[in-house]
Amino acid sequence: MASTYKKAGVDIDAGEAVVHRIKRSVRSTFTKNVLTDIGMFGAFYEASFPGMRRPVLVSSVDGVGTKLKVAFAMKRYDTVGQDLVNHCVNDIAVCGAEPLYFMDYFATGKLAPSVAADVIGGFAVACKQNGCSIIGGETAEMPGFYPKGEFDIAGTIVGVVEKSKIVNGKGIKKGDVLIGLPSTGLHTNGYSLARHVLLPKYSLKKRFAELDGTLGDALLAVHRSYLKPIKALTTKGLVQGMSHITGGGIIGNTMRIVPKGLSLKIDWFAWQRPFLYDLIQSVGRVPEYDMTRTFNLGIGLVFIVRKKDAHTALTLLKKQKEEPVVMGEVV
Repeated sequence: MASTYKKAGVDIDAGEAVVHRIKRSVRSTFTKNVLTDIGMFGAFYEASFPGMRRPVLVSSVDGVGTKLKVAFAMKRYDTVGQDLVNHCVNDIAVCGAEPLYFMDYFATGKLAPSVAADVIGGFAVACKQNGCSIIGGETAEMPGFYPKGEFDIAGTIVGVVEKSKIVNGKGIKKGDVLIGLPSTGLHTNGYSLARHVLLPKYSLKKRFAELDGTLGDALLAVHRSYLKPIKALTTKGLVQGMSHITGGGIIGNTMRIVPKGLSLKIDWFAWQRPFLYDLIQSVGRVPEYDMTRTFNLGIGLVFIVRKKDAHTALTLLKKQKEEPVVMGEVV
C-alpha cells in the first residue's frame, strides 16, 4: 500500500482550509504599512514613523502556558489567542512602545481547521483592539508530537518608541509611589499551580457565587491589555517605570526595573484580593510566599510615579474608567 503524507498524519488540505478560514479576520488587522498579503514567504512592514526622530524597535515573544489545558478541557478556543496578543503587547507597552505588528506560531498533532480558526480569530480581535497588524504566522501539523486535541501557541510582537521616551526605570527614586491596576484574573501565569490545586477537587463547570459564573469561565478570563491606560500616563510624562505582573509576581517583576540600592514597600492590604486567589490558597494550603511569587493577586500592572504626580495619575486613570490603587512606595 502506498504511503502518503496524509496517511503519515499531515493533512495539507486541512492547512489550506485554515488559511481560507482566517484570511478575512487577518486582513482586517492590516494597516497601510503592511505590504504583503497572506501566503508570502516573508512578511513586509514599511518602517515609516512620521514624527519620530530616533525610532527604536521593541520586541517580545511569549506563549500562554498551561492555561491552554483549561481551554482544551472546556473545548473553548476563542480566548487564548487574545491572551497571547495582550500579554505580548503589555510587555512592550511597559517600555513605552506602541505595538506595530504580531506574528504567531500554532502547532498541533492533527490540525482541526475550526479550532485553529478560533485561536487565530482571537489573535485578530486583540490585534484590532491594540491597533496592530498580524503580518505573518506559521501553522504546523506534527503527528505524534502533541496529545490528541491539544496544541501550543506562541507569538512575537514588534513595536516602536522614540528613543528619548523609552521607559526603563532609570529615573526611579526613593519616595516614588506605586499605583496598581486590577487584573482580569490569573492572566497567563500560575496555571500549573492553580490546576494542581483546584481541578482534582472541582469541576470546571462548578459555579461559585463569588466568581459570578463557573470556575472554568474564571480561569479562561482574557488576559487584558493595558495599552490605553499606559498611553494616558506616558503621553503626559508622568511615569518613571512600569511593570507587567506575570510569572514572579508583583515584587519579582517590579524589581526588574528598580535601580540598585532601592527596594519596594508593598501595602498588601491596599486592595481586595479576588476570591479566586483565596480559593487556591485555602484549598491547596499554599504558603503566602508562593502566592506572592506565583500569581498577580489581582494586580496586573504597576506604575511608578513621583509622589507629586500621584494625584494627577490617579485622576487620569479614573477618566479611563480604571480602578487604580495606591499600593506602596519605593524605599
